[in-house]
Order: sequence, then structure tokens, then C-alpha cells
Amino acid sequence: MSTKAKGRRLRTQWRKQDAELTLLALPTTIWYILFCFLPMFGIIIAFKNFKISGGFLSNVVNSPWSGFKNFEFLFKSNDAWIIIRNTLGYNIIFIILHIVIPVALALMIGMLHNRRAGKVYQTMMFLPYFLSWVVVSAVGWAFLSFDKGIVNQMLVNMGSEPINWYMEPKYWPYFLIFMNVWKGLGYGMVVYLATITGIDRTYYEAAVIDGASIWQQTRFITLPLMKLVIVMMFILAVGRIFYTDFGLFFQVPRDANSLFNVTTTIDVLVYKQLKTATVGMASAAAFVQSVLGCITILTANWIVRRLDPDSAMI
Repeated sequence: MSTKAKGRRLRTQWRKQDAELTLLALPTTIWYILFCFLPMFGIIIAFKNFKISGGFLSNVVNSPWSGFKNFEFLFKSNDAWIIIRNTLGYNIIFIILHIVIPVALALMIGMLHNRRAGKVYQTMMFLPYFLSWVVVSAVGWAFLSFDKGIVNQMLVNMGSEPINWYMEPKYWPYFLIFMNVWKGLGYGMVVYLATITGIDRTYYEAAVIDGASIWQQTRFITLPLMKLVIVMMFILAVGRIFYTDFGLFFQVPRDANSLFNVTTTIDVLVYKQLKTATVGMASAAAFVQSVLGCITILTANWIVRRLDPDSAMI
């Protein structure tokens, strides 16, 4: 068979085998083009004195260039150190806890012999993930309100003085960390639990025959086979280290001015600045977050590739 005939046959075979997969991938591809790639054109707003006066495209084209002036408010602000410290500090803690705690719980639930109980625990832990931060804020207010909060009522009943929680910054780092872990715990646990479920059970059967304990099975079978997923989740989390959950840091503390030093992050500052600032400044902040996020995710992947090439994403 000639080379031309072989090539024609391979192309025909590819069409028959991959046409269905291509059609399945088409909606996702279109979604990414419309909502991820085309909006990148708006990056130039960060470098322009953007004014809303007519059509969007005409405004972008006709707005005068401003250079890097839109970036100045982010770096020359008197609170720049506070917002960077809060953004990075909270995210580092979140990354660590969102790996350690979900992995530990996934391991414990995976060891349960009663599968029905495991499904119940899994569902209970996953439910908070579907709650909006507005609802969580209302629940937090019900517990921490100075006049009618459950916690203060308990303190009064025990003979202590009530605490104005929304005026005490020292407690809020713990509150925010707890709420973030509580709300996102179920999602991470499901990912790791799915990985554990997919492990071939013959590994454990062979380990039991060799006399391996539960801890030895976890250490030498489960964790090594989970390593790829754990590293992938870590790299993805590092890529968003300059982003924070706006609802957590704005809705839950109810925008209390007394909590500014412990609850203000880059996203919260941009929202507050929009009341007096311009669209270009918000675009500049988002651009900085995207660039720094790209750098951190590539750096994390490079470090992982140096340590363990098989676990790197790229």
C-alpha cells in the first residue's frame, strides 16, 4: 500500500473514531473561547483611562492611554503591606489545611466498613459547599451578634461579660480560617475519596496477606497512589494564591471597619476602591493577580518537576 493511501486511510479512521469525542468537546471549547479567551482583549483597559460613554468597543479604542497610572493605587496605597500580607498569609494557611484535612478525612471514610455510614458522612460534609457566603454570614451573625448572638448568651449564662465580636480583630483570623475550611472541606474530600475508591483492591489484599497493618497500607499503598492528585490540587491552589474569596472576607465580617487590618485582601480593596476609583484600576488589579498567579503556578510546577518529574502537570 502506498504512503498516500495509508495517510488517507488514517485520516478516514480518525474521523470515524474521534468525531463523537470532538462533538462532545465542542460545547466546552466554545465556552472557553467566549468566556475565557475573547475577554482577554479587555486587558488593555488596565492601561487606559477608560470612560463609559457609548459602546464598549468604541470606548476601549477611543479611551486615552494612561500607561501604568492605574497600577499606582495598588502599590502606593498606605495599606499595601496589609492587603498583601492578608492575601498571601490566609492563602498559604488555606492551601495547607485544604490538603491535610480533606486527605485525612478521605482516608478515614475510605476505611469505613459500613458504606452507608460513609455516604452519610460524605454528604454531611459536602452540604456546606453549596451554601452562599450570604447565608454563612447570616449564620455567623446569629452566633456572634452582640445583643442576641448564641455565643454571647452562653457567656452571660455562665457569668461572663458579652463580647462585641465584630469589634475584636484578634478573633477573626481564626473565624475566617475555620469558615473557609468548613465550607470547602467537602469538595476536597470528595476529590481525594474518588481517588481512593479507584485504587485496585488487590494491592490491599496482597498487603493483608503479607501482614501489613492499616497504617502500613495507608503509608505504602494509599498515599503513594494519591500523590499525583494531591500534587495537582496543590499546584492549582498555588495558582490562585493572589486571589481570595470575596464573600468570605467581605460578607462574613459584614464590612466592619474595625476589622480592616485582618479582613482586607486585594479583592476586597478593589471592590472598595471602585466606589471612588475607575474601571481601569480594577482591571489593573485583576491583571496583576493574573500575572502573579501564572508565575506562581509555573514556579510550583517547576519545583515539583525537579523533585518528581512524574508528578508535574507540564
